[in-house]
Amino acid sequence: MPEVATTTDDGGFDAAALDWGKGDGLLPAIVQDARTLRVLMLGYMDRAALAHTLSSRRVTFFSRSKGRLWTKGESSGHVLDLVSVDVDCDHDTLLVLAHPQGPTCHLQRASCFAQAPASTLATLSALVEQRATERPEGSYTTRLFEGGVRRMAQKVGEEGVETALAAVAEDDGALLGEAADLVFHLLVLLRARGLDLADVEATLRSRAR
Repeated sequence: MPEVATTTDDGGFDAAALDWGKGDGLLPAIVQDARTLRVLMLGYMDRAALAHTLSSRRVTFFSRSKGRLWTKGESSGHVLDLVSVDVDCDHDTLLVLAHPQGPTCHLQRASCFAQAPASTLATLSALVEQRATERPEGSYTTRLFEGGVRRMAQKVGEEGVETALAAVAEDDGALLGEAADLVFHLLVLLRARGLDLADVEATLRSRAR
């Protein structure tokens, strides 16, 4: 798991330099799913909540209604596992990346914002990972995993050829459909090898440097 940046040298922050006075000792903290980039919720942190978040690796807020520190999920079990914390240019708002363990919203939704957008590919990758673990009966994805890596690789090859053919001989709708099939089967193949979309993204980032 990535370490939380706590210095100002490379885009991190110094907690002592945050503008605690502007909000009477509280900073708004926007929580974002580190995988899908969906905005999950907004909370407030004081110095103690931020310190506890960094030390425990569980996202913790200062609850204005309870008047105390409150670790998200302390009752429901739907905690937010910390990945990183960043600060905005005015040093008065925090951006928290986390891995949610269950729905974040008390209405049992993924996000407190009903229409919060998320990466479709990352969401699909997470679903593929879930299918790989649970292997629900009757699922096409389950059949792919049970067929083994060779069968998955064959499907990726078939979908790649069909995508190429659609590009030269069919309309845009057909090309997009074949491309979607190719991406899906590639995500399944990656998962079978213990990899996922995040690993591909990391490779692409390394090439862009």
